[in-house]
Amino acid sequence: MNAPATAEQSARTAREAFGWDALLPGQAEAIDAVVGGRDTLVVFPTGAGKSAVYQIAGCELGGVTVVISPLLALQRDQIASIDAAPDAPAAVALNSRTGARGRGAAWAAIESGEPVYAFLAPEQLANPDVFDRLKRADVRLVVVDEAHCVSAWGFDFRPEYARIGDAVEALGHPPVLALTATASGPVRDDIVASLGMRDPHLEVRGMDRPEIHLSVRRHEHDADKRRAVLDEVMDAEGATLLYVATRKETDAYADELVSRGRRAAPYHGGMAQKRRDEVHAAWSAGELDVVVATSAFGMGVDKADVRCVVHADVTESLDSYAQEIGRAARDGQPARAVLHYRAEDFSLRSFFAGGHSRRSDIAGVWDVLRRSEIPLRAKDVAEQSGRSTRAIGRVLTQLVASGLAESGPDGISPTSTVSAGDAVAAVRERDASEERIRASRIEIMRGYAETVRCRRRALLEYFGVEAAEHCRTCDRCDVVDAAPVASANAEPDELRVDSTVDHHEWGTGTVMAVEADRLTVFFPDHGYKVLARAAFDRGILELGDAA
Repeated sequence: MNAPATAEQSARTAREAFGWDALLPGQAEAIDAVVGGRDTLVVFPTGAGKSAVYQIAGCELGGVTVVISPLLALQRDQIASIDAAPDAPAAVALNSRTGARGRGAAWAAIESGEPVYAFLAPEQLANPDVFDRLKRADVRLVVVDEAHCVSAWGFDFRPEYARIGDAVEALGHPPVLALTATASGPVRDDIVASLGMRDPHLEVRGMDRPEIHLSVRRHEHDADKRRAVLDEVMDAEGATLLYVATRKETDAYADELVSRGRRAAPYHGGMAQKRRDEVHAAWSAGELDVVVATSAFGMGVDKADVRCVVHADVTESLDSYAQEIGRAARDGQPARAVLHYRAEDFSLRSFFAGGHSRRSDIAGVWDVLRRSEIPLRAKDVAEQSGRSTRAIGRVLTQLVASGLAESGPDGISPTSTVSAGDAVAAVRERDASEERIRASRIEIMRGYAETVRCRRRALLEYFGVEAAEHCRTCDRCDVVDAAPVASANAEPDELRVDSTVDHHEWGTGTVMAVEADRLTVFFPDHGYKVLARAAFDRGILELGDAA
């Protein structure tokens, strides 16, 4: 093991090997911990330099740095970045797209004894040939990129990540560096436990992005929300990301924006890879004003001058929301993040994110797996069980997640001989656990959307970061800072968040949000209502006694 790094040594490596003039806050501390042999969890927002930590640490440690990364496009971009560095070690990839010649070159570099970064998809760890050769190589660092995928509490849990902890132990437990852009306390704890990290150094930096103004707009009707979202994007200056919940909506919003004169394009996971690459390239080159995307437009998105991120729907968690808005303002200049929602959106998000596997599907899939003498791919299981690939996909995922089956390069095979009834019980238990986790994440997201205090503080405290009472760069603080708005007639100067108002039909309510032209009021018997400020003029609304 090399001697522990120093800030000066790391800065020299950054300058000489990678051409970077300086390290960002937290990078030197994380590098020092890793080179000193300590497991390390890094939580930096998008654009804060997570990759630089493993690149410099790997360079100083020498040997093989294994980088486990979930997206091939992300691997490709990171390898290109390393290749472009002045004097960095070699970078190679072992994944499903690597041809025979490429694999030969990759293994030659890995087994050469020279420093090298080896990028693997997590599925490669299940390949016995790959893993046996890695065990014989000089692996000195294991990097888990997008580490939130390890955690069942995370917003993008992936069962194939579950085997990484065992793989690390089989490699002799070299230092583990886990990287993620967002991870709340429970997610961080789960990452540490799942990866078997020992007394890890925790480096959480840059979660506060004061250059991004935060705001939320609540709507009563879907048509009103759609108009407001389109107007928001049309009025936005600079590159804009519009996130929507469904693939259908990417096309609908993109078509409308194009008809209004915006250079816009849809992006979702169901598109052909070639088309996705074209949209990504056009966006990066500044040839598009707006990308309308599902959450599939995420990892690997690297554009410094995004000025606005608009959400037309609530996300499934505050973790995913923070990561998506974190794609704005990577150049440090002011940007906006605006969430549009209706109260019903939370129920819809919970409904569409849910789902339970049918008992007959579970039992049928399990019987097919148990009878087979070789691993089976999903389409083989579907054919032999007489079910659609879509119907059995969730079952296979849950069987793997529960430990009853394993996913390898040749397909899925059982790891247990339990009965079909026990398999059903195990999958149902996983379903129930996921439903509880999902419900809690959605409620946390609701809390952010409906908070009456500083919005940034609500966001930061979720991630365990101390925050001031008022950030001065969110819609809640805008109301606090704003001078009272006088009404031409009956609107009161004292109107503010938490004011009590009386409505002629709905009774007494509490003001939840005050905007230039309207306010949101919660009425105990009628729920949330959005009212024009002109309601005071018309005598429909009056300031209550408790204001």
